[in-house]
Amino acid sequence: MLDAGSPFWAKLNGLIQQIYPDANAADLGQRMVGAFWPEGSTMRKRGRVPGNRQWSERDAVCITYGNSIVDGQHKPLDLLRDFLHSHFLGAINGVHILPFFPYTSDDGFAVTDYRAVNPVLGDWADIQRIGSEFLLMSDLVLNHVSSQSTWFNEYLQGHEPYDGFFFEASPEDDLSDVVRPRTHPLLREVETSRGIRHVWCTFSHDQVDLDFRNPEVLLEFLRIMRLHVDNGVRILRLDAVAFIWKEIGTKSIHMPQTHAIVRLMRHFADYAVEPLILLTETNVPNAENLSYFGNRNEAHAVYNFSLPPLVLHAMLSGTAKKLIRWQGAMPPAQLGCAYLNFTASHDGIGMRPAEGILKIEDTEEVIRTIRDFGGAVSMRALPDGRQSPYELNITWFEAMKGTFAGPDGHQIPRFLCSQTLVMALEGIPAFYIHSLLATPNDREGVEKSGHNRAINRHRWDYDRLQALLDDPATPQAQVLGEMLRRIGVRRRQRAFHPNATQFTLQLDDRIFGLWRQSLDRDQSIFALHNVSAEALEIDPLAINLIEGEEWTDLLTGEAIDPAGPPIAFGPYQCRWITNRG
Repeated sequence: MLDAGSPFWAKLNGLIQQIYPDANAADLGQRMVGAFWPEGSTMRKRGRVPGNRQWSERDAVCITYGNSIVDGQHKPLDLLRDFLHSHFLGAINGVHILPFFPYTSDDGFAVTDYRAVNPVLGDWADIQRIGSEFLLMSDLVLNHVSSQSTWFNEYLQGHEPYDGFFFEASPEDDLSDVVRPRTHPLLREVETSRGIRHVWCTFSHDQVDLDFRNPEVLLEFLRIMRLHVDNGVRILRLDAVAFIWKEIGTKSIHMPQTHAIVRLMRHFADYAVEPLILLTETNVPNAENLSYFGNRNEAHAVYNFSLPPLVLHAMLSGTAKKLIRWQGAMPPAQLGCAYLNFTASHDGIGMRPAEGILKIEDTEEVIRTIRDFGGAVSMRALPDGRQSPYELNITWFEAMKGTFAGPDGHQIPRFLCSQTLVMALEGIPAFYIHSLLATPNDREGVEKSGHNRAINRHRWDYDRLQALLDDPATPQAQVLGEMLRRIGVRRRQRAFHPNATQFTLQLDDRIFGLWRQSLDRDQSIFALHNVSAEALEIDPLAINLIEGEEWTDLLTGEAIDPAGPPIAFGPYQCRWITNRG
């Protein structure tokens, strides 16, 4: 371990004083180091300097549940590994396996045992195998645990240390300012060995919030972080991290102590021998989300949460005006940081990140269309008792079946356009498995579970899925084949490095255009995406193609003459025009 006078210890002690001002920082720091680096472990002598070497244009992530593919015979994690090998090698190199622990609800996010793999899925050896072959992301479910977990049962019985693990409040407390992602009552009454208590439940009454004011909670999560790393995880997704610190009488979101805890975890990651990336999951308005970069000392990466609702609006409306305006004002990620770009995930399409960007009438039109396409809307509670749209529940492929005018025949090209523009953006692209597989709405799953989110959490029978992928006439085969082709094109372009220079182009409102330039300035790409069902043309002079260089559309192989005729776009056509193919 490092000497007591090293910069590592000075920074750690400072962070502890911010989080736990009444604690003995030196003693607690020793315990924290022992939790993350148990006896026999090694630390780096110096922390990593923020840079852009953690990722490259070759990186792309698939988001999936461990049992998104099943056959009733084999372990789902074995089937997932087989599917990844069969289809993604050479294109997608990362995989986010959503919570793979034993759980009671919320499809894995009500964890009963953080140290075990759900035996229905497989075991740690299966996780390790996938982690040895793909860049593996896992969930650190920080905010809450299952009400049926050992931790909570021990709390109910008053056993140490768990008697101080959960956040208690009183029904008489002023909780009116608390930011809520759900509509159920915030507090749940429980009977404990010490009498009636009311525990805080941000997401559901089966998901009881932990009390990070108790340093024992943070110590336990440092041990869990080490367990993940030792089993091959290299990206840790800090789930619902914005809510982890609570104080009565406040909004209890984005508290200063929360940011300090993320900085502490980042500090440990920087000194870990293993390359470790922290990704924060904060489905909130854009400025709040970006705050988790800190000063290059918090998350390495943040979800680009405003992107999904704005891309959705562009594709449904046929104009990229809102998307262009937002993207033009987005700052580049700081050195050593990156955006994770996506349109769909296991959750719904969050609408809070579009607040202040889409007008109320825009949002209402999107909601009406999504309902027409078989989707649903989940609400959240506001402090004044009203409700507001929190997320839209629909598969992304079904959301692309038409426009505000109704369904049409452009579903696949519209879908591909929506994903291609995500690939072109500054950042690392991530694709939900059900987007890659053009999965339809799972209405049966919703009826069985009673939860809107089940619409986008289908479990494919492996034989059925393989048969669909083997048939070139199916949407599944067409979408996956073309998605993998475009991802393959992208990963060969230095101008698509996650931190390569990016400018938003002001062209026709129907064109979402970006200029990307490689870090060595050797390659430029003009990434142009027609978000409308209309054919249109763009004058080459409008994008300043340099004469004397050869320009090629990477997606079609077509040569583009800088002094030639207008560049034609069919409905939803995308062009990546480069001088270095």
